Amino acid sequence: MSHATTPAPAPAKRPSSLSAARLPRWSPWAIALGSIAAACAIGLVADLSSRIQWGLIAAILFVLVTYGLAAKVEGARQAKDRTATSVVWVAFILAVLPLASLVYETVKRGIKVLDFYFLSHSMGFVTAYQPGGGIYHAILGTLEQVGLATLISVPIGLLTAIYLVEYGRGKLAKAVTFFVDVMTGIPSIVAGLFILSFWILILGFGFSGFAGSMALSILMIPVVVRSTEEMLKLVPNELREASLALGVPKWRTILKVVLPTSIGGITTGVMLAVARIAGETAPVLLLVFGNPLINGNPFDGPQASLPLYIYQQYASSGGSEAAYDRAWAAALVLIAFIMILNLLARGVARWKAPQTSR
Repeated sequence: MSHATTPAPAPAKRPSSLSAARLPRWSPWAIALGSIAAACAIGLVADLSSRIQWGLIAAILFVLVTYGLAAKVEGARQAKDRTATSVVWVAFILAVLPLASLVYETVKRGIKVLDFYFLSHSMGFVTAYQPGGGIYHAILGTLEQVGLATLISVPIGLLTAIYLVEYGRGKLAKAVTFFVDVMTGIPSIVAGLFILSFWILILGFGFSGFAGSMALSILMIPVVVRSTEEMLKLVPNELREASLALGVPKWRTILKVVLPTSIGGITTGVMLAVARIAGETAPVLLLVFGNPLINGNPFDGPQASLPLYIYQQYASSGGSEAAYDRAWAAALVLIAFIMILNLLARGVARWKAPQTSR
């Protein structure tokens, strides 16, 4: 005769610390708004004139209140995690706000005179105090000088990086690496003084866009070398070994396997180097000298450039609103030029990226 057995009642589950009470999802936004309101009140009561002080107070209150509420509701472990996240967000906002403010101010003030006439005319005989004039001569000079610097720098930087990664061994490679690191930190004025003393004072050549391009290439070469070197190092050695195992010479392996694999990163590095030199003023001021008229020959006579144009408009404005407006418009064009270069670099990097099968 069988006896039915009743199952023993399951023990009550203890609440897990991981499923304890949590702050609602909207709590960070509420804390942020409360911190901003509290910072505004403190700023008004304390008569703080700087809005930067208000923002810093709001950031500190946001971090402290986040930690306090999380520690009380969720525990110390989750409070530390939320505090770290809030610090990251505060740092991100502090980094983005100056950039956004700069772009907004440049667009706001530069759009006043930015039109087709401004882009298609030079300063000619327009003085800094008079309205009118344009930046065609400066755009032409910048394109020619940056283009020549790129033609000089990219082959030298690319071949140097290939030597360091594929062939470089021993003391010579270490010496090259050391000097590339030193060149990375060279101030732009030093590069300009070197070309000034060697090209103009010793050899006797005059001021020209080509002289400025040589100084810009000195600044560009280490950036190209470093970025290309890192991209070449990312190419798997298995690709090189497979090519060499088939009897392909090393130079052809580099040309047909290594470079095509890393061409996207190399292009991005070159564009970053171009953006690095496009806004340099000191070498251009020393070597290109400036020219209010159109000079399409970078090898003969002074030229203009966008950074130099901006500097000259501010330096010789004498409080003229027309000169200030031209300077802001030229700065807006320069920012747009660098932005276009970065977009092209992203497009080439995506186009030339290795296709991976899923």
